[in-house]
Amino acid sequence: MAKSQGARLDRSKLLADPILVATIVVLIAFLTLFILYPLAILMVDSVVGEHGPTLDVFARVLAMPTFDTAITNTLSLGLFVGVAAALIGLLFAYVEEYVQLKSRLMSGLFKLVSLLPVVSPPFVLSLSVIMLFGKAGIITRHMLGIYDNNVYGFWGIALVQTMTFFPVCYMMFKGLLKNIDPSLEEAARDMGASRWKVFTSVTLPLVLPGIGNAFLVTFIESIADFANPMLIGGSFDTLATSIYLQITGAYDKQGAAAMAVVLLLITLAMFVVQKYVLEARATATLTGKASRARMLITDNSVRIPLSVLCAAVALFVVLMYICVPFGALFKTWGYDFTLTTKWFQQMFTMHHGFQAFRDSFLLSLIAAPITALLSMVISYLVVKRRFRSRGFIEAVSMLAMAVPGTVLGVGYIRGFSGGIFHTGVLQGLYGTAAILIIVFIVRSLPTGTRSGISALRQIDKSIEESAYDMGANSLQVFMTVTLPLIKDSFLSGLVTSFVRSITAISAIILLVTPQFLLITVQINEFAEKGAYGVACAFATVLICITYGAVALMNLAIRRFGTSARLESANEEA
Repeated sequence: MAKSQGARLDRSKLLADPILVATIVVLIAFLTLFILYPLAILMVDSVVGEHGPTLDVFARVLAMPTFDTAITNTLSLGLFVGVAAALIGLLFAYVEEYVQLKSRLMSGLFKLVSLLPVVSPPFVLSLSVIMLFGKAGIITRHMLGIYDNNVYGFWGIALVQTMTFFPVCYMMFKGLLKNIDPSLEEAARDMGASRWKVFTSVTLPLVLPGIGNAFLVTFIESIADFANPMLIGGSFDTLATSIYLQITGAYDKQGAAAMAVVLLLITLAMFVVQKYVLEARATATLTGKASRARMLITDNSVRIPLSVLCAAVALFVVLMYICVPFGALFKTWGYDFTLTTKWFQQMFTMHHGFQAFRDSFLLSLIAAPITALLSMVISYLVVKRRFRSRGFIEAVSMLAMAVPGTVLGVGYIRGFSGGIFHTGVLQGLYGTAAILIIVFIVRSLPTGTRSGISALRQIDKSIEESAYDMGANSLQVFMTVTLPLIKDSFLSGLVTSFVRSITAISAIILLVTPQFLLITVQINEFAEKGAYGVACAFATVLICITYGAVALMNLAIRRFGTSARLESANEEA
């Protein structure tokens, strides 16, 4: 009874605040128009023909031998990468949380490896693998004397994706293992169980839902990945690359829409299981923080092998990233290792070199603050307000996380160059800077929203209610009370959005026109032509830009963030 009265009171307050109502209406319209509508158009395109509803398009696509090969390749690759990345991520997290590391260098190396894939372009490791293990590779040709090594195909993509995605699993497992109460494991040790027995009978069952969660997250990322299979896949087709080739090569938009629906249904099913089943179980299994510090493993028979194994993997990842700037400094990779700056000079003096950096930087710079603010607004409405469409806003804003980039790109092509908006203002979006900015916003929205929701749940509701009692409206409360309290999440969302936008390729490669040039598209084009020197030069500058953005964010949070203010207040006290 009291709960229903509270809900009615919240609704009456909501209706009395026109700014808040207008915000909700605009937000619902944006999410419906730019997330649900393109996906709905894809569904309609795949089942409606010239003479009405039909499944002929699906029948035609499913009968293609190339489609059978692509879906088999996609699922087998996702399965392998999901298992491999989850196992390596668990190993890294276990070593950091359970093993006594003698050197701070090792801990710093772990942090570096966990950060690298987040702020780097998606195909940097593909370039590195080609330069290390290709026919002119440093390791294969110059160290091992192998001249006919073929790095393209399943194993090349699997290696790159595993090295790219395992740090995500590592960060997930790190939080889970940190929250396990050490007394549970120590009780088993006191009863005479070996470390392996403790791990298999106590630790592993506790993190089992987390393992499933990490596997599905990696599986979704793997089957949705476009850049790496496009660059290092060779004749190994995946669904993401097949969709792209169906549009650009076969000019079959309806067939591409049907393929996109198949890929979308797979990722959505995995996302639902991951989000609403395994993630909930992982949270319920581990409640709260550990009651006391854990006794770290100092036994050399355990510590040394595990530390060496992790160090070897981490150094290998760092080596692959180091290859990129060296690839831009050598005259001809694999043949002439004379140092030169000609690839950087060519990059900046070529007709479209500067334009690619200008367009990428400006579009990302416009999208980032809009995304960060929109994420915080959605988080505020989801956590602090109760209204009927709140669940809709949260679900749709998170939906973009499960939609592969190529699927979204096809949806935007079908939705805004045709669909119900074949005339009018929205039809004019296609081929403009606005549609690229909107795609950047939609792709980065889930990450910022999750961060904002986590931060807002830690803020007592009474702080904002006191501002309302003093006569402030919702906009004033949000800007002067709520936003300053979650400025760390806002800054994090701002930089994350900028980095994700400037390194994006899968969602925008189908939407970018000759009017706009983007760095990632240029890297992809030069790498496909075999011009690895120029591709590495572009990638090196892009990595510097993204790392610079992250460094500025960390500096801003230390100087102006909420935690910095709390530290200064404690010192004064």
